[in-house]
Amino acid sequence: MKVLVVDMTHGGAIITSEFLKIPNFEVYAWDIYSTMEQETRIELEEKGLKFVGKEGFDDLKLDKNYSTESDLILIAPVHCELESEVNMTHHQAVRFLLENKINVPVIEVTGVKGKTSVVWILKEIFKDSNPLVLSSLGVEVVEDKEWKLLKQNISITPASIIEAWKLAEGYEVGICIFETSLGGTGLADVGILTNLAEDYPIANNSRVASDAKLQIFQSRMVSCDLDSYNTNYSEFQEKTNTFDNGEFKVKNPANLTATQIRFGFDKTHMRIDIVDFKTLGNKIINEYIEVSTFAPAPIHISNVLAAITASLTLEVSLEKIKNGLNNFNGVKGRTSTTDYNGIRIIEEINPGLNVTAVKKALSMMKDMDDVCVIFGGKYGVTCEEIDEKSVSEVLDKIESDVQLILTDELGANVKNILNRNFKYSNNLNDAITCAVKNTCSNILIIYRSNFSDIKKR
Repeated sequence: MKVLVVDMTHGGAIITSEFLKIPNFEVYAWDIYSTMEQETRIELEEKGLKFVGKEGFDDLKLDKNYSTESDLILIAPVHCELESEVNMTHHQAVRFLLENKINVPVIEVTGVKGKTSVVWILKEIFKDSNPLVLSSLGVEVVEDKEWKLLKQNISITPASIIEAWKLAEGYEVGICIFETSLGGTGLADVGILTNLAEDYPIANNSRVASDAKLQIFQSRMVSCDLDSYNTNYSEFQEKTNTFDNGEFKVKNPANLTATQIRFGFDKTHMRIDIVDFKTLGNKIINEYIEVSTFAPAPIHISNVLAAITASLTLEVSLEKIKNGLNNFNGVKGRTSTTDYNGIRIIEEINPGLNVTAVKKALSMMKDMDDVCVIFGGKYGVTCEEIDEKSVSEVLDKIESDVQLILTDELGANVKNILNRNFKYSNNLNDAITCAVKNTCSNILIIYRSNFSDIKKR
């Protein structure tokens, strides 16, 4: 059997390495973006991998030694545009390679926003179950009741699940919690779709993100935000539990709805109504739970609900869920709060920061007095860039008495199209120093970056 894996940039090298271990498989690779390092290429060639280009790709499809095209398995990422029909996405290939190896429950988390935060909430809920955790902040396990980081800089392409599983060899893993981009692999007992905050184009504008995220419904059961479910995925009613933060009034209620929300920067208190909720064990739950956790804005409520929904699907007790939520204090490098000499600093840091996320972050100001907003960040952090014109329009709507400090590459570009007053600092450290000198009581940082880029400040 021949296997051709397309795209060595987004985890293809890991996938080809695994297929090379299977007897009677002839494995080919197309480095379509020409990003593979020569050392890695030579290493894989020595193991038997054969590289092809566009012409070799066409030759493989037309190979007369095989009677049907089923003799060639074509594997490509869901975001890759090819003229030929793909037999497996990278996600599906990961399932093929691991489905007989992982023998513990699996939760996969995908969506446009909130993935990492949901994973970290689940970390707290399932800490006593010895979870293996893959997120954009690294691979972790629990050893002697403490978190142990196995690898820090790792992508959330589906192939990273293979790497995470290998890194955890020798550790007693009780459950897997994987953050995955653009859908699920089908390995999950529970798949989570956090939201479709922006249904951005993929595959050279031939598809959109919601098409790719459809893959999460290969999971045994799915936790999905109500808006995405109603708009795109209502055909999966039997395997789906929905959640809603109560921000929008809808006709059909979600299975989980947050009510009586009392926002706070350290702890937010809320009641969660649970209606006709389906579990993997075929139970139906009608109940309510009152919880306290870190969730300073509506978007964070949605993240909490996503984690609760997945936990209930796996029949985790309400008490264990409450305790886990109470122990969650935000994600350093995503959303967190700190105190600096009496000044409250709220950080909203995200590599995929877009206009919708900026709007939601700014909504936290409504409960603050004497606020300074720091906005900026880097380009090229993710494949999805930010719309500068649209985000400048959002920043222009900030009340005139709120100080605005722009910083870094993104801030430098946005300042040229803003119509309101602002200051500019070359980097985030200088921006924070400027805000502190201005004696602001609250500093809201909205910054586009990987946490690893700023953690040394």
